[in-house]
Amino acid sequence: MNSNRKTAVVVGALFITATVASILGSLVLLSPILDAADYLAAVSANETQVLVGVLLELTNSIAVVLIAVLLFPILKLQNEALALGYVAFRIIESVILIVGTVSLLSLFTLSQEYVEAGAPDAAYFQTLGASFVAVHGWTDMLGAMVIFGLTALILNYLLYQSKLVPRFISVWGFIGAILMLAAGLLGLFGLGYLSTTSMILVLPLALNEMVLAVWLIVKGFDPSAIAALSAKQN
Repeated sequence: MNSNRKTAVVVGALFITATVASILGSLVLLSPILDAADYLAAVSANETQVLVGVLLELTNSIAVVLIAVLLFPILKLQNEALALGYVAFRIIESVILIVGTVSLLSLFTLSQEYVEAGAPDAAYFQTLGASFVAVHGWTDMLGAMVIFGLTALILNYLLYQSKLVPRFISVWGFIGAILMLAAGLLGLFGLGYLSTTSMILVLPLALNEMVLAVWLIVKGFDPSAIAALSAKQN
């Protein structure tokens, strides 16, 4: 197995890892707790679930950067500036998501103090807790939707131009990225990221990434496209 084939397999696995970690961490484990009426008590009562959710979110943040770094040597053969931009935006995405994850760790500590303090200080803790939850929500909206949509646009443009994978995948991904950006921008103006409209807009890109991941693992990059890109550099 040559280096490009290994890269394709690892990148495909990382795409799946990032998606699964994000869904399990944010939607399955954390959202039910953060959306609870008394979320501070819920966080304190479900410490293990919250910590696992936080670790999964961190896993996603690390995976997205690794994807960009591993793809850079291949994508730069098509367009080095855009390939570098892809890496930069994925790092920005990761940093934004990590800020949101840190806010959850702060919420975790606050919830423990809230339970110990009892009812007299409830209003203070609820106000402070709401700010941590809001930070997590805004970073999810900005990082996991807006910036992620931009990175998907860059990636699928480069994949389309280079023909590293079948063009139907990159066209699908490009359209999905536009819809993802729309969902993120609508979210910034009040549309909840778990709303039905948001989920419909996000779904095409989520499915596209899984198809791309499986293609990379099973088929890898088109050898003739790699050869054409390498020849262009010589």
